Parts: sequence; C-alpha cells; structure tokens
Amino acid sequence: MASTPITPNTLGEASKKVMQHYQQQLVTRRIYTGIAIVVFLALLFASLDFANSANSGKFFERLPYFFDFMKTFLPNSPMEVVRAMFDLPSPYADGSLKYDYVSERVYIGDGFYIPHFFYQLIITLNIALVSTLIGTAFAFALCFFASTNLVGAGAVRFAVRRMLEVMRAFPEIVIAGLLTAILSLGPIAAIVAITIHTVGALGKLFFEVVENADMKPDEGLRASGANWLERVRFAIVPQVLPNFVSYALLRAEINVRASTIIGAVGGGGIGEVFRLAIGNDHAAKTYAIIIMLLVTIIAVDQFSGWLRRRLIGHQSFEFGRGAA
Repeated sequence: MASTPITPNTLGEASKKVMQHYQQQLVTRRIYTGIAIVVFLALLFASLDFANSANSGKFFERLPYFFDFMKTFLPNSPMEVVRAMFDLPSPYADGSLKYDYVSERVYIGDGFYIPHFFYQLIITLNIALVSTLIGTAFAFALCFFASTNLVGAGAVRFAVRRMLEVMRAFPEIVIAGLLTAILSLGPIAAIVAITIHTVGALGKLFFEVVENADMKPDEGLRASGANWLERVRFAIVPQVLPNFVSYALLRAEINVRASTIIGAVGGGGIGEVFRLAIGNDHAAKTYAIIIMLLVTIIAVDQFSGWLRRRLIGHQSFEFGRGAA
C-alpha cells in the first residue's frame, strides 16, 4: 500500500485541523471557567445573605464599623505596651490589674525574674514542641503499616488508615475541650489534644510519601532475603526522610498556633492570658501579647527553614533557586 506523500498542502491542512481543535478546546475551557465564576459568585452572595439574615439584618449595616474596636482599644501610650511586655512599673498604676504588671513577674532567684508573658510563651512553645515530637514519632511508626506498597490492601492497612482518620477528624480545640473534663485545665490536656491531631495529620502525609517511593531498592533487598523491617529501614526510610522532616517542621509551626488557640479554652500558656487580657479590656497587655506572637511565629518559621536546609542540604535549595 503506497503511503501518502507529504506536501506543503497536506502540512497546511494538518496545521489547520490542529488549530481548529485547539480553538475548540479554548472555547470550551472559557465556557467552563465562566460557569465556575458564576457559580462561585452565586454561592458567595448567598452566603453573605445568609450571614446578614443570621445577624438579624445587621451584617451589612455594621460592616463599615468593622475596625472601630481597634480604634478605641488603644493603650494610654506606646510605652505601656513595652512595660506590659517586660513587667515594668506603670505611671498609670491605680491599684487595678489593668496597670499592675509588676505583680505578675516570675522570679528565679534573688532579683532575677522572667516577664510573665515570656513565661507563658515558653509554656506554649513547650506544648507545641512536646506534641510535635510525640506525634511525629507515632506517625512515623504507623505510616508504614498504612502504605499499600508495603502491607498491601489488607486489614492492617484498613485499620491503621481508619484510626488516622478518626484522630484528625476533630480540630485540636474540640479534643482539648473534651479532655479538660477528664484531665482538668492545664497544659497536659493541650499536649494530648495536639498530639492526637498531629498523629492523624502527619500519618496521612507520611504514608502518601511512602506510597510514592521507588520500590526498586525494596525489590533488591527482598531478593537478597531481607525481612520486612530491613526493607523498610534500608530501602524506604532513606528516600522518604527528607520529606518527613519537612512535614514535621511544618507541623511544628502549626502546633505553635494551635497551642495558642487551645490556651483560650483552658490549655494554659499565652493563649489563656491573651483571652483574659482582651476580655478585661487591658489594651497594653493585649497588644504586647499580639506582638510577641507575631515575632514568635516569624522566628519559628525562620528557624524551621534554617533547620530544613541543614538536614536536607543546601544543594537542593540552590538547585531550585538556579532553576527559578
């Protein structure tokens, strides 16, 4: 059978067909995009209308006054924020707790003290650190049993995945609220709540990384007679460890925020004193805590980035920077 000779005319016709097909796809994509935008706007306006109705019709009416609280909730002077942060005497002291910063000092030895807010912030960071370490350890141990490429699709994988789903199903603050009734108020309930959610969240991320690992090293070890633990230790862990570290550091940042929020429901730490400060109209203390939280989150983010570079290696970041 003779083949059709390629001529400029046949090339032109093929190009026209390709262009027509591309234009049809482009029109279809634009139609779908337009429909998606219309649906999004309809849902947005329906949600705003529901919020307005649920707020007795005052949602849009009160919207222009959204920042009025920030305008009126101001300390007597900017230095009051510094005095509240470092437990220094206030010239506005009138015997009330609003300007009483000195009595909250946490003394260590004679004449040396830790400012009250710094002490509470240390408690919050300690809750986040302990929760992250324990949660990461359990997630690391469970993720291999939840991976299809290591245990198949049997009962073990099903049970471990369902357990991880239950552990991350509820937010940390809900778990902490339930645990405070059992363990009473304090950091212990916060640690247990954040740890439970960390195991569930990291366990899912970890087993997805394991399932994307290259199984050729595992096949080689299996052919040489290695058992399951040896195959995991020498074939899988070296591949997935950098991603595990990145996810664990990201979770540490999340847990710092979570431990702050849980403090508002009795978990201790900086969140509890923040709730008391804003609830009692202590403006200087409130702004001092906000500044400390912002600085802490930035510092944790920078530290995790530095630690990630040290553990994974600078070459990975330099390669990405060169590609950009």
